[in-house]
Amino acid sequence: MTITIGNAPCSWGVEFPDDPRNPSWERVLDECKAAGYTGIELGPIGFMPEDPHRLGDALKARGLTLIGGVVFRPFHDGSKWDEVMDAAIRTCRALVAHGAKHLVLIDSISPRRAPTAGRPLEAEQMDAAEWKAFCDRFRTIARMGTEEYGLTTSIHPHAAGFVDFEAETERLLSEIDSSILKLCLDTGHSHYAGFDPVAFMKHHRDRLAYVHFKDIDPRVKADAVAKRTGFYDACAQGIFCNLGKGMTDFKAVRDLLISTGYEGWCTVEQDCDPAGPTSPVDDARANRNYLSSIGF
Repeated sequence: MTITIGNAPCSWGVEFPDDPRNPSWERVLDECKAAGYTGIELGPIGFMPEDPHRLGDALKARGLTLIGGVVFRPFHDGSKWDEVMDAAIRTCRALVAHGAKHLVLIDSISPRRAPTAGRPLEAEQMDAAEWKAFCDRFRTIARMGTEEYGLTTSIHPHAAGFVDFEAETERLLSEIDSSILKLCLDTGHSHYAGFDPVAFMKHHRDRLAYVHFKDIDPRVKADAVAKRTGFYDACAQGIFCNLGKGMTDFKAVRDLLISTGYEGWCTVEQDCDPAGPTSPVDDARANRNYLSSIGF
């Protein structure tokens, strides 16, 4: 049984490829390696070079493996389908070019859901027709990623999108066949949504293909929920703290993964403001040291 720890560009504040505040992709690779990781996610398509030779040489020079990539796009908005499909195809091609395995699908933040992040009983729900079309869009991309590109495609619940809370995550999983859509659970987003990540992973262990490690500061969360703080503002306020400092019981996560024979990557994602006061490389190193101290 082997669990390998990676990191992702969002730990350097990279959420969108064209944000002028982003660090360079070379710096992210350098600091990921310096902090003790052997793998990294692609980040939003367009952040790292799409020329496979250029990125491949850079990864090889640093001894880094490309783990996977995320399609963080508005699956909830049918008018943006061309944008979703373009990002998905480009991400699939990039992953295959570097032998990466994980294609992660996330419904991006919706203005209809942003004010109720962390408030499951108040969150607006789609009507039946809208939900069907929403599921169909996920199903189409999942089938493409799995059957056309040979990737392991997973759904990732995320704060302020329409796959956020436990009930809608369960609903989506029940409506899309497990042969094409697996589960990527993010420990921090689970706590943000108000459900237990360990219990959820245990319940869906047969479908769990990938794990994102994130911790959440309960005090910042309570304040953000009470004030209906926007997701990115909450990130800037430090809602996602260093691992081991917040709500996530990583020892329980470790015990579950080890006892059930989980193999493969677990990726640290400490979403932050790219212009924030903390040093991403210092946080990345602290997170890696913490995980090592508990047996990862």
